[in-house]
Formats: sequence, C-alpha cells, structure tokens
Amino acid sequence: MHSTHAPLASGTPAAEPFVLDSCAASSNTPDNAFSTARRQLDAAAAVIGLDQEVLELLRWPMREMHVTIPVKMDDGSVRAFHGFRVQYNDARGPNKGGIRFHPDETIDTVRALAAWMTWKTAVMDIPLGGAKGGVICNPKSMSPGELERLSRSYIRQVGRLLGLEKDVPAPDVYTTPQIMAWMADEYSFMQGHNDFGVITGKPLALGGSLGRGDATARGGIICIREAAKMLGIDLRGKTVAINGYGNAGSFAHKLAVELLGMKVVAVSDSRGAIHHPDGFNHAAVMEHKKRTGSVAAFPGSAPLTNGSLFELDVTVLIPAALEDEINHCNAQNIRTSIIAELANGPTTPEADRVLHEKGVYLIPDLLCNAGGVTVSYFEMVQNTSGWYWEEEAVHGQLEKKMIAAFSTVHQEALAHNIDHRTAAMIVAIRRVAEAMKLRGWV
Repeated sequence: MHSTHAPLASGTPAAEPFVLDSCAASSNTPDNAFSTARRQLDAAAAVIGLDQEVLELLRWPMREMHVTIPVKMDDGSVRAFHGFRVQYNDARGPNKGGIRFHPDETIDTVRALAAWMTWKTAVMDIPLGGAKGGVICNPKSMSPGELERLSRSYIRQVGRLLGLEKDVPAPDVYTTPQIMAWMADEYSFMQGHNDFGVITGKPLALGGSLGRGDATARGGIICIREAAKMLGIDLRGKTVAINGYGNAGSFAHKLAVELLGMKVVAVSDSRGAIHHPDGFNHAAVMEHKKRTGSVAAFPGSAPLTNGSLFELDVTVLIPAALEDEINHCNAQNIRTSIIAELANGPTTPEADRVLHEKGVYLIPDLLCNAGGVTVSYFEMVQNTSGWYWEEEAVHGQLEKKMIAAFSTVHQEALAHNIDHRTAAMIVAIRRVAEAMKLRGWV
C-alpha cells in the first residue's frame, strides 16, 4: 500500500462537484426515516407472529419533547433554533442515544434514530433503552462561541428529561466531545453538583472512557472480520470503499488497514469522493482533510461521484454517512461481498430486498455500528463505579459483546432464511417485548 501519492499532474482536472445522484436523493416511495423504521419493525414482527398489542406499542415513541432554543449570535442578534429529544422505549433500562446538529434534521428522523437505538441496545444485550436528540442548525457556519451557547441552551431545555437513571445522551452527527463537555457542565450547574455521568462520549478529563473514540468503527471492523469468516474470505489485501469520512468512516479506514490488512481504495465526505486502486494512507488523507476541509482533491487520487463510489468492485463497502444512501436506484449496481453499515439507516427496505437476493452479506446498523453505544455503556458503568478501565480492557469487553451479538444475529438469519437486518430486528424486539411483558405493560 502506498504511504502517499505523487501530486496530480499539471492539467489534471479538479475533483468534480460532489452531489448525490438525483435518484439517490429521492425514493420511489413517500417513506421518511420513521416510516422506514416502522416497516422494518413490521417485517420482523410478521416473521415471528408478534402479538398485535405489543407491536402497536413498539411502533411509537413513548415520549418526545420539541423545544425552541434562543441563542445569542456573535453579531448580537438572537436566533431561535428548534430541537428535539425522543425517548422511544425504556423497558430494558435508561434511555441512551446521541444528539445531532444538522441543517436538515427532522422530528421523524430523530424518531427513527431513537427506534433504531432501542433495537441496537437490545441486539447488544445491554440494559438500556433507546433515545435520540437533534437540533436544526448548520454547525459548520457557527463559531465556537455560538456552538457553546447553543449546546448549553439545548440542555437547559431538555435537561428535565435527562439523568444517569433516565436518559444519557452522547455525540452524534456534527457533535463532538467538546460539545458533550459543555452539555455536561451545563447539566451539572442545573443540578447544583458535578453530574458528568449524564453524558457519554466526554473528554477523558471529565470521565470519558478510553477506547470510545474509535469504538463505532472498531465494532464494525470486528463484524466485517466475522462475516468474512462465514463467507470464507481472506481479507488481507482485499479492497474497501468508505462513504463518509467523519469519526466512524475515518477510524474504519485506519482499523481496516491495521487490524484486517485491507486496502482502502475509495473514500468520500460531504464535499468530495476520491479513488486510488493501490489504496490510501490514513494519516495522509487525514492530514489533507484537516488542512483543506475535505478528502476531495487528495494528491494522486482520481475524483469520483457519490454514485460511482457505491458501485465500485470492492470486497467491502462501508456506508458511514447518512440515511438512504443505498436505495432502489443503486442497489442493483452494487458489486461487493460485504456491506458494513456504520451509518444509521443507510439502506432502504427496497434496497435490502435487492441486496439479499444478490447474495450480499449486509451487516445491519443495529449490529455493525453498535460498538459506539456499547462503549458508551461501559463509560456509564465506569462513571457510576468511579473505577476506570484500561484501554485493553475496553477493547476486550467490546470484542466479546460484538462477537456474541454477531453470532446471535447470524444464527437467527439462518434459522428463518432471512436477511440479517430482519434477523437483528427479531433478536431486538423479542428482548424488548419480554421486558415489557415482565413489567406488566402488555
């Protein structure tokens, strides 16, 4: 694998503008993320004949809050932002789920993500429920001061729903450990004492966990390794394409090389996509992204459109960006053996059917990206006990949980001859339904 690449030759065109294909930006159904999540639930419930009254409860969030957030901007004006916190189901324990800052955030997206978090914690068999929060904003256009004031104001609005025994947020799209630190500080001020355990994904100095930074990607890499064993594929020297180069995508690049010996031949972010058949060096791409703000126009790379990245002939495809990137338009053209969903909801139900028929081994988000919430749970345990683990211990415990969950989902898929997403859903809803029945809810 090349450690770096020569600069583009004189006259080489710059990267093409990075836009979603018109097909990828739409769907052949009117479904939004929440209706997609409900269709996935209904499909799994039908396979196991779930009681109708249980299904009806599982199709709705148990509670949600809509808030208006006043923020003083740097120019002295006051701007009203709108945000949400959805607690989907806490039958198995306190709610858990990230907070997203995104200009296109919607309540239905947050509902869907809260539902998926409920199933995710159940698949991993950790004693938590599922929640999600979001604020409609463009953090890339805001100063650090504006982001801090927004973060603190959001917590002032939703803080009454939060607490280590009620609901514990974490970072998500466009939120960071620094944002979590501001939120934990604001919540502690509201309580009148330090209460850093209300947030996970914190900096280490405020009770964060070692191993949390790369946990989502590490869990996904473990799943890829296990899937390759099932398929009889030797991953060393095989190729990977990664859509999305935030925390999960960039760490997936690093770990795919270090732990699996693979070549990452294509990566993308919100501003560009690049390809090189010999693979990219993670440190070099990260340095370029930090310097320019994007992976686009990395020296020696060829530009790609988003659609062509998904259709590359690679062994593993990792969607690590946003929802609905794999859909009815591009599913038939995907040429990969394994899809590892590090993003939440990157594949539509229509695409799921196509990929299953094509024989693609799709590792669903409920399992594949659950390393993040699993190590967040470890962080909650450490915050509660006051005993903090060595990084090797975090990695070891994560490995055990990921392998056990992968095996359970794989066996469920074999037992019913179904796709792995439906299998993961069945594992999850059985566990949540059992808790609801034991508590007398149904």
